[in-house]
Amino acid sequence: MDEHYQIEIPASFVALFVPEGRIKPTASRDEIAARYELCEDMANHLFEYARNRHFDLGIAEDEVLTRCHRGLLADGSGFGRAEAGWVIRRLAELLAWDCPELDAQE
Repeated sequence: MDEHYQIEIPASFVALFVPEGRIKPTASRDEIAARYELCEDMANHLFEYARNRHFDLGIAEDEVLTRCHRGLLADGSGFGRAEAGWVIRRLAELLAWDCPELDAQE
């Protein structure tokens, strides 16, 4: 790890940039770090929103996460499918909620 870079990027995030059957990421460390910071920030930003939606609307935790996922997949969100999935899995982890199956969603 570069001694100037203090944030450790989880392997689960780096894996988003490694094509199946390959071992080397398709993006530079700096690019991956920038995308990781954006995705981690989004997961943290959505924390209060998701918890409030669950309480205020009285909807199930998996429905809240599914709706957030749809929002991240919307045109112009700036997140690709893999990153959106990672953000929602991280959000579920932060909230201590079970994460719904995201691959089946469009």
